Amino acid sequence: MLGFLERPVVVTADINLNVVALTAVGLLSRLWRLAYPRAVVFDEVYYGQYISFYMKRIFFLDGSGPPFGHMLLALGGYLGGFDGNFLWNRIGAEYSSNVPVWSLRLLPALTGALLVPMAYQILLELGFSHCAATGAALLILIENALITQARLMLLESVLIFFNLLAVLSYLKFANSQKQRPFSLRWWFWLTLTGMACSCAVGVKYVGVFTYLLVLAVAGVHAWHLIGDRTLSHVRVLCHLLARVAALLVVPALMYLLFFYVHLTLVYRSGPHDQIMSSAFQASLEGGLARITQGQPLEVAYGSQVTLKNVFGKPVPCWLHSHQSTYPMIYENGRGSSHQQQVTCYPFKDVNNWWIVKDPGRHPLVVSSPPRPVRHGDVVQLVHGMTTRFLNTHDVAAPLSPHSQEVSCYVDYNISMPSQNLWRLDIVNRESDTEVWKTILSEVRLVHVNTSAVLKLSGAHLPDWGFRQLEVVGEKLSRGYHESMVWNVEEHRYGKSQEQKERELELHSPAQMDVSRNLSFMARFLELQWRMLMVKSDDSEHKYSSSPLDWVTLDTSIAYWLHPRTSAQIHLLGNVVIWASAGLATAVYALLFFWYLLRRRRCIWDLSEGQCVSLLVTVGLTSNLGLKAISLFLCGRGLNVSF
Repeated sequence: MLGFLERPVVVTADINLNVVALTAVGLLSRLWRLAYPRAVVFDEVYYGQYISFYMKRIFFLDGSGPPFGHMLLALGGYLGGFDGNFLWNRIGAEYSSNVPVWSLRLLPALTGALLVPMAYQILLELGFSHCAATGAALLILIENALITQARLMLLESVLIFFNLLAVLSYLKFANSQKQRPFSLRWWFWLTLTGMACSCAVGVKYVGVFTYLLVLAVAGVHAWHLIGDRTLSHVRVLCHLLARVAALLVVPALMYLLFFYVHLTLVYRSGPHDQIMSSAFQASLEGGLARITQGQPLEVAYGSQVTLKNVFGKPVPCWLHSHQSTYPMIYENGRGSSHQQQVTCYPFKDVNNWWIVKDPGRHPLVVSSPPRPVRHGDVVQLVHGMTTRFLNTHDVAAPLSPHSQEVSCYVDYNISMPSQNLWRLDIVNRESDTEVWKTILSEVRLVHVNTSAVLKLSGAHLPDWGFRQLEVVGEKLSRGYHESMVWNVEEHRYGKSQEQKERELELHSPAQMDVSRNLSFMARFLELQWRMLMVKSDDSEHKYSSSPLDWVTLDTSIAYWLHPRTSAQIHLLGNVVIWASAGLATAVYALLFFWYLLRRRRCIWDLSEGQCVSLLVTVGLTSNLGLKAISLFLCGRGLNVSF
């Protein structure tokens, strides 16, 4: 019974000393004196701010990419005990004692070090010799730019790591496909491919190119599987479903998971709130949520509201009026109505309040019970502090002469009757009888007399308009735009009919007992849209460089300068590696097209296996278009596989 004890337990393992040595040297080159310099270097000034926001649970928006990379950096800060209390205000600022510099830079350093053995493994999976794989790994090891990026709190090395992991995982999956499909190893590498692709996209959007490359190669393999008559229909269907699940469903779910964790962590109001919608802001703790908590949900006749423009460009602003009037004559000689100005004001102000009035009734208070305003209803908007009606007419707007002027009507006895009726159009309605809701409803106000829509033009008025933003009436025939859409942000039920009492009421905070919650999917979709639409600063400056400057290494980026010793960090590629890589790429492309032309002439210099190896290498080192073309032209009914 205990006979197995008579024999020793033997465990054998194959250890590739090349990989061990390359990994050890990679770790040494990336981790040695990692905390030096103990100062903010280059883009650490931005990523550090995001880490502090995570530590303090404050919402932020970064238009450069999804939040997964930021969360990984924040994880290093969390494990190092960082409390988020550091002012990331300038490059070169010395880190205080509470900032765990080594811990914050550890993850980029580890991923940068692992690039070396991963490059080695990728070349082995492609069928190259150990000598060639070692040479490629050494080039990654000593590349200046990769070392510099990996030793700082930046995301480039993390992005490259997941890109290479996706390629390596798929190569291992493809090789296991020939041996044992649907085995545990097969499933592991296929699933890891999808996860790595999602992580690459989750770090920076540029990772989508690696994802598309993997999908293209997987698509070619799937196409050949469909044509394999040795496989049953059920077997082919299982192969296709496995690839769809691992390469499409898993990455999509992981991408959603990144945002779910992000929004769970950053639940407090912060400096980036203003770019988001009122509904999103109200879902955050503090800030607008503190102001709007408990507001009445349904807008009724007599409601006092502030109207925020949904477009929010060039800055978020609210429909506004004040006692100043438009000039009689503009600088270009055009005349105006000389009525009370209506603008869009980028700050909260008592003059942002409007009263929703029933045109058929005089009272400016909410009845009991309240009568809700619905889609298609005609209303009047009365400016709370001046009691003048929102009006538009066939008079050219101050800065947009092809649009109508919007004013608060003042009777100057000049035969210009008031035109102050507006029809409510709820853009995101689910039915034609939907009630106008606070924060949630996105509405257009369509002028009854002229069919013009209340719109933010975005132009800044001159000094007579206090540099506020122009609001115009835009004809419906000019099409739909987000700048025509408004939502109620602050809301209360009006109780005072007398003007003096109403003014006091408008100055006081509202307290009601209705609350709202925004679903995760609604917040995810809005955040995704805002990230894609955030305008980056494309302006040139004296330190900017062209893409050609980087190919020729004519320009470096100054990352850091020691204030006393003049020690410096510059980002610059290794001249030998960059020059030889550029030359080798050009030669490789010429050889590829040379063999391609000769095969077209039915001259077979390369065997089928050599052609496949050539095509795979081209596909993994060049763009997707070249990959697709080469597979189509070079194959003669070829069953392409790694």
